Amino acid sequence: MLQNIVGILKNTTFVASVGWNLSPKIRISILNSMKIAIIGAGNMGSAIARGILSATSAHEVWISNPSAGKLTALKGDYPEVQTTSSNLEAVYDAHLIILAVKPWLIAEVIREIAPSIDACKQVVASLAGGMSIDDVAACFSAAKAPVPPLCVVMPNTAIAVGSSMTFIATREVPAEAEQVVVALFSIMGKVKLIPERLLPAATSLASCGIAFALRYVRAAMEGGVELGFTPRDAQEIVGQTLQGAIDLLAQEGAHPETEIDKVTTAGGLTIRGLNAMEQAGFTHSVQQGLRAAVK
Repeated sequence: MLQNIVGILKNTTFVASVGWNLSPKIRISILNSMKIAIIGAGNMGSAIARGILSATSAHEVWISNPSAGKLTALKGDYPEVQTTSSNLEAVYDAHLIILAVKPWLIAEVIREIAPSIDACKQVVASLAGGMSIDDVAACFSAAKAPVPPLCVVMPNTAIAVGSSMTFIATREVPAEAEQVVVALFSIMGKVKLIPERLLPAATSLASCGIAFALRYVRAAMEGGVELGFTPRDAQEIVGQTLQGAIDLLAQEGAHPETEIDKVTTAGGLTIRGLNAMEQAGFTHSVQQGLRAAVK
């Protein structure tokens, strides 16, 4: 059992019998009590640090990076963040260690920090795309160190604006600690705990999906320009239209087909447009693209 994280939970109003049915205020209180270490101040690492610091009053957020430039920029925006060039200093006594480095650096970073990690008290979360839990565990084994409870976390680039669709797969992580990780990433968007076998599909839908959605936006913008709008106006119109569609789907019991039916009157313009898109292979193209993007 991870005594550090479990101890934090017991020091809050958490009661085991009610599970993790906690208010956002209590979740934030738990996160405020933790030391969170982020290894890597690249786009993803910095976005996570900014997300945590903007939503909590956590005073124990550490981020390490070999060069000072990105750390200086982060410190300028959030003076309370703890910055260091030493990965060992960052992970010391941390409750959660987030590895926000490229896949080819994971083995090197783990080899460095493994001797300082207490597998009974710390959770390690890897953001290295394409690396399975087995891959990360193998890095600890290669470093001749006990394998700690592990998470593979897959955000998408919208984490930079607090709207990520993040997926988390875990191994040997106690339920309490697992939910702490979920609470943390929920600050920066929506989170789903999924079996690791679904991560490739999740990558296609949500990570590659950002690009797929934006390609639709670009195509619609180009169509809008052809119809007479300026590029800026076309982007605004398409963006707001997508936002409206998202808001409609957020309603209880909403379904895309139900909302489509509301605007497809018999013999109307919308059904003509939809049929033309289908004749050009719209649905088939989207599904083919999703399948092609699964590793």
